Amino acid sequence: MTQVPQDYPGERLGLPREGSGSIGRLGRRVAALFFDYGAAYLISGFFGWDPLAILAIFAIIQIAFIPTVQGSPGHRIFGLRLQRVDGGWVGLWRPIVRTALLIIVIPAAIWDADQRGLHDKAAGTVLVRA
Repeated sequence: MTQVPQDYPGERLGLPREGSGSIGRLGRRVAALFFDYGAAYLISGFFGWDPLAILAIFAIIQIAFIPTVQGSPGHRIFGLRLQRVDGGWVGLWRPIVRTALLIIVIPAAIWDADQRGLHDKAAGTVLVRA
């Protein structure tokens, strides 16, 4: 399989270089992740700070908000939205697959040239600037 060189992340996907619709960069992605995980951590205080409760609440946040508002609260606050690679609605199953792989961590830490983690590749999604 031959890799086609690209000038910027997302070019192969037909996304713009910058601005709305361009690939969400690392800083925004990490900030959004910390925001969502922090929210899950605070909410879990009602359940005794159980580590499994934190992960469960984090997953619920992701799975509930991604199909309804095109991203988690952290994504939206930091100017990101999640969409299918072809630009369509993510549907109901993609957030579940993406979140399950995100919780495992390793798939999210392995990226391609478009700065998409394996969790996004498996779900057929891309995180872009809103």
